Amino acid sequence: MAARHRRRPASTVALAAALSVGAVMLLSACGPDEVASTSSAATPTQGASAPAAAPSHPGTASAPSAAPTAKRSTPGAPSSGASISPDPSGTVHTPLTVSDGSPRVLMNGTAVDFHTPVRDLTWSPDGSKAAFVNGSGSLVVANPDGSGQVTVARNPGGQTWSHPSWQVNPAATADGVPARNNLIFTIDQGGSTHLATVSATASGATPTTLDLSAGIDDPAVPQSANSWANTAGPHGSTTVYENTGDGKIYIRDDYTREQTRALTAGSQPALAPDASAVVFVRSSGGHDHLFEMSLNQQNPTAKDLTPNATTDYTEPALSPDGKVIAARTPAGIVALPADGSAAPTPAVTAVGLPAYRA
Repeated sequence: MAARHRRRPASTVALAAALSVGAVMLLSACGPDEVASTSSAATPTQGASAPAAAPSHPGTASAPSAAPTAKRSTPGAPSSGASISPDPSGTVHTPLTVSDGSPRVLMNGTAVDFHTPVRDLTWSPDGSKAAFVNGSGSLVVANPDGSGQVTVARNPGGQTWSHPSWQVNPAATADGVPARNNLIFTIDQGGSTHLATVSATASGATPTTLDLSAGIDDPAVPQSANSWANTAGPHGSTTVYENTGDGKIYIRDDYTREQTRALTAGSQPALAPDASAVVFVRSSGGHDHLFEMSLNQQNPTAKDLTPNATTDYTEPALSPDGKVIAARTPAGIVALPADGSAAPTPAVTAVGLPAYRA
């Protein structure tokens, strides 16, 4: 069963109020370009107010219900957790960042003002650029400090854009693969969603629909109701995404030829940096759980990383070294080992979308 999504609620009021209290919450003077190496992300940072889950004992996922019952929130809508003070201290010396629809992005113990609403922020694989949807609903690329903003694609109106992901790879001449630096994102028009792509170095470009073709021996894949794409891997060719019509996660590879197939039931997928595994959300026992599935096995099973969940875990992101998962809860961001060896622990009390910057 797909997650009962709490997507991108913008706790803008809480963030502005907390930042106006003073510098007491800014526990580090480090700027956005001073994020430490990824090895520091291996141990989740304890927070102060988010409840810890019960000890985790990963097991094999039970069969999900056939049809999703998810309720999806509007991107940028006010958060039910908007009264929680966003404490950026959990991002000190880690690659973790948090955006909540306000102009301020939490990173490395401080809040960086982008001077425009920042929704669904994501980082280029090398961490040198940020991509997000701005207050006008357009797709923007900027420097980590919010400067140098370029509107790579301008929303024509009547559409809601969300959740961009970078597709970056060098040219592989021997295999006939060109260099790419693209953004894949979701376009919602009148309640119908599809995946689109545009060059990350463009200015005012018109996005094109992402081609989704099934593999030779695979059944046809749906062309609509697709969203929440995430791309990774050494060749930048592997993309996972959700389909809200059938409640399944799909995997697409276009390294030498484009092929797409259904993977498993779930939503909000996030790829490991090397594309060896996918983490996703699936409802179980009245809560949204985090599941993990290997992509290197012929018949993989989904492992529940939060089997004793007493809250909802949504919108997962994996650290650059693939060892830590950050996820959203109603009380803030939590972190847990990607192998499921320990229960989630509080990382940041801000309620928003977690992302990792290399």
